[in-house]
Amino acid sequence: MSTIAFMFPGQGSQAIGMGVALAEAFPVARVVFEEVDHALDQHLFRLMREGPEDDLTLTRNAQPALMAVSVAATRVLEHMVHRPLGVIGGAALGHSLGEWSALVATGAFTLEAGARLLRRRGEAMQAAVPVGAGAMAAILGLELAAVQKLCAEAAQGDVVAAANDNGGGQVVISGSADAVARAVQLAPSHGAKRAIPLNVSAPFHCQLMRPAADAMAEALGEVTILEPSLPIITNVSAAPTRDPDEIRELLIAQVTGTVRWRECVAVLPELGISRVVEAGSGKVLQGLAKRIVKDLETIPLGTPEEAEALAKSL
Repeated sequence: MSTIAFMFPGQGSQAIGMGVALAEAFPVARVVFEEVDHALDQHLFRLMREGPEDDLTLTRNAQPALMAVSVAATRVLEHMVHRPLGVIGGAALGHSLGEWSALVATGAFTLEAGARLLRRRGEAMQAAVPVGAGAMAAILGLELAAVQKLCAEAAQGDVVAAANDNGGGQVVISGSADAVARAVQLAPSHGAKRAIPLNVSAPFHCQLMRPAADAMAEALGEVTILEPSLPIITNVSAAPTRDPDEIRELLIAQVTGTVRWRECVAVLPELGISRVVEAGSGKVLQGLAKRIVKDLETIPLGTPEEAEALAKSL
């Protein structure tokens, strides 16, 4: 079995210019961006190339755009080594939105279906809570159990919960603006080093996202999910699965559930994984992975040069 896992970044990793070098160097990447543009009836790749950044950051645009870059990067690698991802790798995982990228890259969804579902997901998540009514914050220096106690004290009848357990003492909380503000104020008394409000458009991965989960249940009921070519370590279960029905249920649960990223990465050595490739924009997940499993080798895959270096090592 392969010792390589492919991991896919989530929202926040978007940047103007992402994917452009891949598209200019490889027709196989260019086709990915053209197909996503066609599926969404939008010049999304032009937005990725030229901006404005505020438009790219919108959830409805950032989600399909990040997926497109991740899939383009994996298609380039497959092209270079003449082997599919299912042969190159041993597992795949993605952070929130990145889980969708993993599923498209491994063939569980077509590129067209993935783009349309992510557009719907982005719009549903944005519409679930009025702007300003929700918030998120990063709590640094506390592990998950301590943050859960902090949230319980701060709630006072409102919603606030751990949204992302990123590992290395970094847990992101999400909920109503008032409850998150109380949690930020209370954090030092619970032993947190810092509590940083995040500039986000909606409170992701908490119960306030229930309308978006319902919308995704409806959307996912209309599409066929195939068995992915690699086991997907899912955010909700932190365990590998290739079962399409389970994947559907976990994608719905993921909208309101905690992203158990620390546990997702921690399970990799048990699966014989010693190298992780971050496919797509940015290098955030490589840093997190190193903090969770110290001796994991992390490899970027987002530019032509990175693709060539990785291809030579396979």
